[in-house]
Amino acid sequence: MNQITPPPKIEIIPGSAPFSEAQRSWLNGFFAGLLSDAPTPLSAEEGAAVMAGGDGDDGEAPWHDQTMPIADRMKLAEGRPLRRKFMAAMAQQDCGQCGYDCHNYSEAIASKSEARLNLCVPGGKETARMLKSLYEEIDKAPPSPSSATAAAPVAPAVVAEAGRSRDNPAPAKFLSRRLLNGKGSEKETWHIEFDLSGCGLDYVVGDSFGIFARNDLGLVDQVIALLGASHTTAVRGKTLREVLLDDVSLSPAPDSLFELISYLTGGALREKARALAQGEDPDGDAATLDVMAVLQKFSRVRPHPEAFVEALEPLQPRLYSISSSHNATPGKLSLTVDCVRYVINKRQRLGLASTFLSERINPGDELKVYVQKAHGFALPEDTKTPIIMVGPGTGIAPFRAFLHDRRATGAPGKNWLFFGHQRSDCDFFYADELNGMKTSGLLTRLSLAWSRDGDKKFYVQDRMREVGREVWTWLAEGAHVYICGDAKRMAKDVERALVDIVAQFGARSTDEAILFVADLKKRGRFQQDVY
Repeated sequence: MNQITPPPKIEIIPGSAPFSEAQRSWLNGFFAGLLSDAPTPLSAEEGAAVMAGGDGDDGEAPWHDQTMPIADRMKLAEGRPLRRKFMAAMAQQDCGQCGYDCHNYSEAIASKSEARLNLCVPGGKETARMLKSLYEEIDKAPPSPSSATAAAPVAPAVVAEAGRSRDNPAPAKFLSRRLLNGKGSEKETWHIEFDLSGCGLDYVVGDSFGIFARNDLGLVDQVIALLGASHTTAVRGKTLREVLLDDVSLSPAPDSLFELISYLTGGALREKARALAQGEDPDGDAATLDVMAVLQKFSRVRPHPEAFVEALEPLQPRLYSISSSHNATPGKLSLTVDCVRYVINKRQRLGLASTFLSERINPGDELKVYVQKAHGFALPEDTKTPIIMVGPGTGIAPFRAFLHDRRATGAPGKNWLFFGHQRSDCDFFYADELNGMKTSGLLTRLSLAWSRDGDKKFYVQDRMREVGREVWTWLAEGAHVYICGDAKRMAKDVERALVDIVAQFGARSTDEAILFVADLKKRGRFQQDVY
């Protein structure tokens, strides 16, 4: 094990105003993260929020880090108003999958204008349980300093234009799919195209695209067989098969399904179902229980189809980063989608939307879609501003869009892309496009990293460190930095590499480099689309 030097404790940096306790906590946490393999307690994005003064009416908001266990986030929210506790419970800040940003979703729940507590897709069951528990406290909570605002009548919801919200999707036509991996790849990634001309939708690069997928018919029919029901059984004015295909989630089993089963059985099985409904894990398999697995686990219990459907969660849309530019190809939109397949207990599980797009929909078919506006992820207003884009794997999606948009609009700013994946010969997505952009001069620099080509794994953050002097030069020239991809490891590793580069080539101490990167975020020069 490498010897780790204890991190210095930050008290006051010369020339600055004294730090609050939360600011010192964040700096020390981030410092410790730089010197260890563990995730940092708080993200630099949160550091920027802390430095900016946090939530305003009730102090800093130090819980916005999706890698932090929910118990730790809730501890940080102790003593705060309920609406802030709602925000602390949410697993990822401003991903947009709920149709809100986290702040507005929290406010909507707290004001009771939003009764759906299961919209936080990244948080899953863990967050839904916490939101439900907190929601029960609303009527018991004392008035907050802003209670006058909270108590004001809620304005009637404005129905968004079709295709501009998950609550009012529009029909779009599926055009085509193209496999991006070559022979020998361990991955299955598709370039997916849609025709938007029929619904009139447009979008801006950086936005995301919401897809309402259908469940797999084979899975639906297996569930019906386990219920001992007929697929033509009438439920909610449709057949059981239609409801299970289009309306309800068959993914992680909700607590309400375990509650239903506990009412229909007795003895040890009832106790087990009750325990699962309360978030316990009596058999060590709770994390693997989707709806079908629950019916297999409690095979002697056969709920009535209508009660069964009532116990399930609504089928949620899935969001993907858009990988095309409306300015370059008006009326068309593309996505870059990793197909998800895995095996649990000898049974193959399928990613809902990824396999829907890769194999269960045909060219010419229509599906329900919507555009989710980006929250703080967009090209610079000044088209002369240089940009540095870091997007391994499907993280390349928004940056392909950025490049196509800059070419279509004639933006003169320099463009630098860091892309990485497993193997150069079969996982170099859009290779011909990118090499063509490099030849034409649109792509000023293209830096590649392949984690499986050599004896030692090599990632985009390693490539960044190799060319750190040039990265610093671009930053000194005013470049904006963008990251897209995995939040738990890649994004944090890239951020650490950026701090190291600023410290080494910007002649700054490590704590000054941390503050420099936090300031980039505060000023919108460091933006992330992470999941």
